[in-house]
Amino acid sequence: MEDSIEVILQDHGKVFSTNRPHPVLSACTGALLTGLYGVWRMFCMPGSRKIPLNLLVPYLPSSKGQTRNIMQLLEGRTGRLADLGSGDGRLVFAASSAGFQCTGFEINSILVAYSRSKARLTGVTFSQATFVKKDFWKMEVLGEKLLKELPDDACVITTRFPFPNWPLQQSVGSDLDETFAYDISTVRSQLREGTKIVDY
Repeated sequence: MEDSIEVILQDHGKVFSTNRPHPVLSACTGALLTGLYGVWRMFCMPGSRKIPLNLLVPYLPSSKGQTRNIMQLLEGRTGRLADLGSGDGRLVFAASSAGFQCTGFEINSILVAYSRSKARLTGVTFSQATFVKKDFWKMEVLGEKLLKELPDDACVITTRFPFPNWPLQQSVGSDLDETFAYDISTVRSQLREGTKIVDY
């Protein structure tokens, strides 16, 4: 009996040698890791060659806390909402259900297709929510563009990436869920005052 166990162990060692990895196992592991990297790259870093290196940001979906904080900052407001970097559209869907006419801008075509499909499946009409594949980093610097084109009664709300030189109107939440609101007319007037030249 002991002899047969030794033979089985010796035969087992020939099939799965412990000295070097099995080539089929190595190939499968390599293919799996390559596939996972490809999926991660497709969802998290789309079009990274098009975005300036210092502005690279991965796909970071809004948390429930961020969405709740944004909706709190939008209380009492109506009209149009533009979500730059809309991802899977969760903010657009929340705001459209509160009566806003929303447009989500996203560089990742897979996320745009997902958002459009979700809108169709949930019965959200085109007049309530629209999703556009657009690379807004190709436009001029975002802050300057917003100051130039938004009406005075506009409110800009950001998460994770506040405007460092803009006077904050209000913030809600803390840590990663903190949300920042800016009143465009206040930002314009304070930036104008800061750039005035005083003669002595």
